[in-house]
Amino acid sequence: MAEKDKNIRANLAVTRLAVASNTALTVGKVVAGVAMSSAAVFAEGLHSGVDLVAALMAFWAVRRARRPADADHAFGHGKYDALSGAVEGLLIFGAAFFIIVEGCRKIIARGEVERLGLGAAVMAASALINFVVSARLFAVARRTGSVAVEADGHHLRTDVWTSLGVLVGIGLIRITDVHLLDPLAAFVVAALILVTAWRITRKSFGDLLDRCLPAEEEKRIAEIIKKDHPHWLEYHRLRTRRAGGQRHVDLHLVTCRDIPLELAHSLTEDLEDDIRREFASAEIVTHVEACEKAEADCDDGCPMYDIRMKIITRVGRR
Repeated sequence: MAEKDKNIRANLAVTRLAVASNTALTVGKVVAGVAMSSAAVFAEGLHSGVDLVAALMAFWAVRRARRPADADHAFGHGKYDALSGAVEGLLIFGAAFFIIVEGCRKIIARGEVERLGLGAAVMAASALINFVVSARLFAVARRTGSVAVEADGHHLRTDVWTSLGVLVGIGLIRITDVHLLDPLAAFVVAALILVTAWRITRKSFGDLLDRCLPAEEEKRIAEIIKKDHPHWLEYHRLRTRRAGGQRHVDLHLVTCRDIPLELAHSLTEDLEDDIRREFASAEIVTHVEACEKAEADCDDGCPMYDIRMKIITRVGRR
């Protein structure tokens, strides 16, 4: 629980940072875009505005997801995290559409871009700030497994590249005096936003629909059972899913039918502890089953043979 609380605090702190940075960048870009009459810079302002909404949603989702399980939500509130990511992706689709419309309007109006130096300074500052903040978001998301924080990181990392693209466009306008490059840069921004929106939406909906954990994580769980806990004769019905930063693992374990309930329970707890050491936020449900082999088929090749014989001997003496 201490590790889980630590992760929640880290998620809250980094989403507050994202809210603060996006607020400043949204205001700066929109003001600069209007002052310059630049569709590309104004589009970047909208992009940061969407990132601000996304950061606010991520902060909300992290706060909601931290709530413990209750009578109406027996598995906790982790899916608020994935829900936030899905809504953020849809918002980004809307922002990209608006940017395309604004770029088309700029082409039709044949407007010219002014105050290129102001735009270059704002875009350079935006790229630097978003690179630093997105790196922090990704680092926290890797540690906590939060989809909302990771989605926020993707938003800002996309903003880094789009800001650099607009910066290059401003430089080309200064060199060539071809102002058509401004709306074309806005279209490039929209295209990159659409790619990010699709990636975030697909991942978030996967979690909402209880998609299994990644294959490498399920493989690691299987390795823990086979290598570190060979006394389990076999396992089956391994089912996994993710809800925000929480992983849910459900499996059946088979052991010797002569093993006392208390010992089987202790062995189960050992296994669950090892899985949680690998995946700190894992919620694990195990079901223990008795081996169906006939007693005549039991031999010293069974990993539970020695324990079984000791139990049989002890019972026989009573």
